[in-house]
Amino acid sequence: MADFLERISRLPADRLALLAAELKSRLDRAESALEARREPIAVVGIGCRFPGGANSPDAYWAMLREGVDAVREIPAERWDVDGLYSPDPNEPGRMATRWGGFLDGLEEFDPWFFGISPREAIGMDPQQRLLLEVAWEALEHAGIAPDRLDGTSTGVFLGLCNQDYHALRLERPLEDIDSYFASGVSGSMAAGRIAYLLGLQGPAITVDTACSSSLVALHLACESLRNGESRMALAAGVSLILSPETMISLSQSRILSTDGKCRTFDADATGIARGEGCGVVVLKRLSDAQADGDRILATIRATGINQDGRSSGITAPNGAAQEALLRRTLASAGLKPADVAYVEAHGTGTSLGDPIEVRALAAVYGDRPKDQPLLVGSVKTNFGHLEAAAGVAGFIKAVLTLQSGMIPPHLHLRRKNPHIDWERMPIEVPTSLTELPKLADQPRRAAVSSFGFSGTNAHVILEEAPQHIIDSSTPDRSSHVLPLSARTPASLRVMAEQYATLLEQADAPALSDAAHTAATGRSLFAHRLAITASNSGEAAARLRAWLRGEEAEGVFSGKAASATACEPVFLFTGQGAQAVGMGRDLFDVEPVFRETLERCDALLRPHMSAPLLEVLYPRNDDDANAARLINRTEFAQPVLFALEYALAELWKSWGVEPVAVMGHSLGEYVAAAVAGLFSLEDALRIVAARGRLMQEAPEGGAMAAVFAPLADVEAVASAYPALDVAGVNGPENIVLSGDAGSLDQALAAFASRGVNARRLVVSHAFHSPLMEPILDRLEAIFDGVEFREPAIPIVSNLTGEIASARQLSSGRYWRDHTRRPVRFMEGIRALERAGHRTFLEVGPHPTLTGLAAACVESGDVCLVHSLRRGNSDVGELQRAAAALHVRGLRIDWENRDRPWSRRTVTLPTTPFERAHLWSGWTQKRPGAGQQTPADRQWTWQLEWQDAELPGIGIDPASVAKRIEGRANALVLEHGAGDYQHGLPMLDALSTALIVRALRELGWSITAGERVEPDTLREQLGIRPSHD
Repeated sequence: MADFLERISRLPADRLALLAAELKSRLDRAESALEARREPIAVVGIGCRFPGGANSPDAYWAMLREGVDAVREIPAERWDVDGLYSPDPNEPGRMATRWGGFLDGLEEFDPWFFGISPREAIGMDPQQRLLLEVAWEALEHAGIAPDRLDGTSTGVFLGLCNQDYHALRLERPLEDIDSYFASGVSGSMAAGRIAYLLGLQGPAITVDTACSSSLVALHLACESLRNGESRMALAAGVSLILSPETMISLSQSRILSTDGKCRTFDADATGIARGEGCGVVVLKRLSDAQADGDRILATIRATGINQDGRSSGITAPNGAAQEALLRRTLASAGLKPADVAYVEAHGTGTSLGDPIEVRALAAVYGDRPKDQPLLVGSVKTNFGHLEAAAGVAGFIKAVLTLQSGMIPPHLHLRRKNPHIDWERMPIEVPTSLTELPKLADQPRRAAVSSFGFSGTNAHVILEEAPQHIIDSSTPDRSSHVLPLSARTPASLRVMAEQYATLLEQADAPALSDAAHTAATGRSLFAHRLAITASNSGEAAARLRAWLRGEEAEGVFSGKAASATACEPVFLFTGQGAQAVGMGRDLFDVEPVFRETLERCDALLRPHMSAPLLEVLYPRNDDDANAARLINRTEFAQPVLFALEYALAELWKSWGVEPVAVMGHSLGEYVAAAVAGLFSLEDALRIVAARGRLMQEAPEGGAMAAVFAPLADVEAVASAYPALDVAGVNGPENIVLSGDAGSLDQALAAFASRGVNARRLVVSHAFHSPLMEPILDRLEAIFDGVEFREPAIPIVSNLTGEIASARQLSSGRYWRDHTRRPVRFMEGIRALERAGHRTFLEVGPHPTLTGLAAACVESGDVCLVHSLRRGNSDVGELQRAAAALHVRGLRIDWENRDRPWSRRTVTLPTTPFERAHLWSGWTQKRPGAGQQTPADRQWTWQLEWQDAELPGIGIDPASVAKRIEGRANALVLEHGAGDYQHGLPMLDALSTALIVRALRELGWSITAGERVEPDTLREQLGIRPSHD
């Protein structure tokens, strides 16, 4: 060390400075790495299926809060409960309990939703099926759209130890084994299938440490997040009881509670009740969750795992190992024992395990003030031991406890276990709903323990979520879009009903939050519904109207078009649509729109005699003067351009990007700027100059729309040299422009022929000979403009076709554009021929959508406008967004709501459309060596008779005994024992099938009607025999 210091002292100052900088850099990196290892993990989503109908976090909490005991008798379909039950735990092949915590509907699944064939679904372990559903729901609860996770570094870590379905499938004949068997029963596929479904590319690991599996999986998930392997992780556990073998084994081991009551910490505790369930939690690093704007339910301060090693027996707990784990996890969290107020204990309710666990808790967490006892409980008293899902069930309970600030009641505690020294241990067990203690200036904390019977232990310390402050200073929209989608029409109706029920409640979430969560936190499907409304009650009412089949304002529904068909073409409105105050609502609440208009205002200051925003939004109340000002061409054109350009920028910020653009007259300048033909600066300068020049054009002109074919209009107009066709807006919508006197005469001629026409309110005769005096100066404006290759196609008004950059990149083109007619109809049809079917008018009033409707030749065209004069700008734009959502566009709802602090709220999850897909429950019966009378109806029986057969030394009884086992196996293999139950129903089943077949052939048959076979053959054309 002395030598090192001496060498350092000899270094020059500059080298010493470099060395110091390098050392500091390394220390900073080491400190950052250490901080990353200690960063809390955020819980952002929960999905669950637990006994007692606890199929969501809210339902689970309601069950816990109310102290529900969800243990019930074993469902009759699982196995022969009566035959396999015996109160004597010593009786071989029997179980000493009839109770457990069971789920319903395991035979049902929605394979189509997950892209799985029904045949494959039948071969899948229902634990895999359950995990798919609950993982999907957990992500939706987190407000994370599952279909947006493809390719992300999201990990899957789950606990699974029961393989009952594997055993169940092996009861079938070997010929029933198909290509789906191996993947269907593999534990590794439980994690892999979730990753495959969602396209996740983080680790996918199935863990089996028995009862601690899911909490160990959660520990691995946290490690993966902290190591940077995963940016998000799903931690899960699942366990189902499908076969009686384990139940029989645990009965023989005296582990099961005979009456199904899990009496954790009670003097009368006799063991566990087995239970089923599935839980999934969504995890992120806290910093990532906060950056993503997630709803944080709780945070994980530390996790730890270890092994019992050698104990009094391989399945016996080791108190010293438990204590070491708790102590190390507490130290890892950087906390003191008194900082943790509640522990969700493993708490199996066994005479051996409970005292060991409580003593370990007291040894680690007992160093605390006497008036702050450690509170301990166990969810196993509610629905039994969920084995591989036990840890995640307790973890979710702890999260909900931290969220609510209340500890649910611990059940079945009447007399405390005398083997636990309660008097000397600062531990209490709350048996009623109890407030979770909170230390001054500290968040509430809880811990969870889970111990596997193979000796692997896990412990987790949680903390309540940090406070999230909502910024409400930004003015919000007056209307919102609630976008829904489903895989089928039936599912969409169920979803709409669920949303209506939620939103009409007095405590319904704010519509802004519900709409945001539905938009950003759900996957997109083909069948769509969108509601625009100002509040939750109005949204619920409109959902109800749609469900009743009624027409209602702000309701849009339909099936999404193909990806190509729903790509939008932007149509930019021409002069004449302008009005004072247009877009004012958007200016007030939409930052992108406001910032773009303000930028245009600044760029136009050198080119306009009055500021853009003062012309658009005048400060005085002189409406007549404001209208005169905005209708002057020198102001109308730059104002209209700026508004439409700002609208386009707003749409693009919402993810609605045009694939082509087309404008009408002035609108083509906006189209060109949006496509990138020239810069915004050049475009504004050109448009302002164009407006001034046109304002200087000769007066005395007029324009009119004539509702007749082009040839008929040209035939009349040809007699008036001062008139020209200014636009072809439709098959029978032709605009004439020119000298006012000549136009009057032409209109009189049309009237005499019975042709309708309408004068247009304009300041000048655009696209007519009266524009000639300004054309040279207009062309000169383009000198020095930097033309660029457009990023998207532009349809030319001059040709009615998609234009090349070369065509558009000259002053001559824009000179001709001002003088010659607008070929709008040809432009729309050119876009149709190019495959475009969705048109969005970007302007202050629906002008072009109406014209386009008369031009289109396809039946699947969608025309949407952005704004409508006289209506709320915000409301109209929301309706446009709703229509585009239904059409099939993927709107960037996240960015759309970025200016506001939206909250993720709990909404209905996707309704699955399940079908009965099941290979059958176990056919195992008690006493496999004995046949019931019913069995003997379906099998040959051996009957031995005495006979004189000298020379044969075979004992008939021994032969019969050997053969009888095989006979019994055949009965079980083919399910013959169950056939007699179906005999009374065969007639009814046959009749039902016959009636259905006849109806499909067109025969209307009613109950009680008698039909002769000959009559059926004659009327339905049924052949008497097959040729």
